[in-house]
Amino acid sequence: MSSGCGDTGRGTIGQVIRVRAALAVVSLLAVSGCSSVVPGSPVAGVRFEQRGPAGAVPDGLDRFYGQRVAWSGCEPFAQAREERVLFRAPGLECARVEVPLDYAEPDGTTVRIGLLRRPADDQGARIGSLLVNPGGPGGSGMVAAASLSSAIRDTDLGRRFDLVGFDPRGVGASEPAIRCLTTEERDAERLDNDLDTSPAGVAETEQEEKEYAARCAERVGTEFLATVGSRDVARDLDVLRSVLGDEKLTYLGFSYGTRIGTAYATQFPAAVRAMVLDGALDPAQNPVDEVVAQVGGFQGAFEAYAAHCAARRECALGPDPARASARFRELVTPLVREPVPVGDRRLSYDDAITGVIAALYDDQLWELLDQGLSELAGGEGRVLMLLADNYYGRSGGEYSTLTDAFTAIRCVDDPPLLDPAAAAEADRRARAAAPFLDDGAAPSPALDVCAFWPVPATGATPGPVSAPGLPPVLVISTTGDPATPYQAGVGLARALGGRLLTYEGTQHTAFLQNVECVDEAAITYLVDGTLPPEGTRCR
Repeated sequence: MSSGCGDTGRGTIGQVIRVRAALAVVSLLAVSGCSSVVPGSPVAGVRFEQRGPAGAVPDGLDRFYGQRVAWSGCEPFAQAREERVLFRAPGLECARVEVPLDYAEPDGTTVRIGLLRRPADDQGARIGSLLVNPGGPGGSGMVAAASLSSAIRDTDLGRRFDLVGFDPRGVGASEPAIRCLTTEERDAERLDNDLDTSPAGVAETEQEEKEYAARCAERVGTEFLATVGSRDVARDLDVLRSVLGDEKLTYLGFSYGTRIGTAYATQFPAAVRAMVLDGALDPAQNPVDEVVAQVGGFQGAFEAYAAHCAARRECALGPDPARASARFRELVTPLVREPVPVGDRRLSYDDAITGVIAALYDDQLWELLDQGLSELAGGEGRVLMLLADNYYGRSGGEYSTLTDAFTAIRCVDDPPLLDPAAAAEADRRARAAAPFLDDGAAPSPALDVCAFWPVPATGATPGPVSAPGLPPVLVISTTGDPATPYQAGVGLARALGGRLLTYEGTQHTAFLQNVECVDEAAITYLVDGTLPPEGTRCR
């Protein structure tokens, strides 16, 4: 089955943030330039700060945990046009922090992690830093923090915490970056649908996967690729905790960011102060079951959208929600043979599917989806191409690190699927779970790129987790979340011995998204450690 989440299998609030930033950036922020010169600073526009070491410091890592940080304006850290606008907001400051490439060899090569900070409004009542990651994997925590800055204004969160977004190693402004394909190569890859499940088609698909893996190995390097998983990102997170001056970590993870949170909790349970995990991944769920559950979640979101659309006077899917999947197939299938011109580019079948999936992340994007499908019915593809570009991180004719980082991280976090029969069964299950994504071909036994990845997986095997001494964490799960289905949150809360907060809605994640009940409960927990009552449900 080919789909916009095709070989991705993960969702991210960062993708939605990118869509909103690109489409409504003027309304997000009224910006002005950051102040540039700090009196007495030895370097114009730079403010040096040393708050670490703080808390426990592993042997041999003192120089990293206690390093001095150079904070400056954020615009030079931006990786895309819309990021430059976000990063010019008053009061934001950015830096890079040095960490070991390989924690087993701390005296060897180092890499640098990008940080964006919105300082607490009341520094006298400041509790510490709230480190945030939006998931992906591959989403920019710096972009997430800049985007969320206005949401925490006039709240206890904004008054009491420095909000700090970090780009995990290889992502966004962190150095080096994971870049496997050029813009031209990525554009060409998006036009290649890989729908042929015959033996010849499978062989061609697998050869393309091998070539992609080889390009990543050549252009990024296997030494670096071996260290980009959540295991090492959690270690980086502990360095950041200390460098920012916090004896214990306060963390907010969305979507795949919950996996980073889980990895940190299992490695450093005694170093956790508080942790909100929203849009959870269940550590006990194997990758195939996770993908099947996710595409089933998108089917549910598609059906909810179809019902919404059918109630409108003009709906490209027609007036009968029961026929919405069939009508959708009628709209997108012709793209397999004939992509739709969009300027000097062409909207492919995969791009159309990806654009639809991007809009299904949040019901606030359904109006845009209406426009996209109506355009497609009329032989145009501008809106769906815009949605797909934002999903892939394409801006100003260039791609962010999002897609390449996504693949690289996933391939070292999860064990690869190496059995063609198991791959075909996984595809069959995914087609059954999401009819609107089923192109009608036979299930494919093609192995995905991780089967040919040049470095081994380093992630934990799915199963029970152990985090002795971990304080109670708060897990938020949304009943109609398409990307991280509700039951995964139930599973994560159980695995970590945490408290589950349920939000009844159809969107991906809920905290700091204008849901008063969720925001009040999570902010209270982050500020004073008080969990919401067992069984709390927000609407």
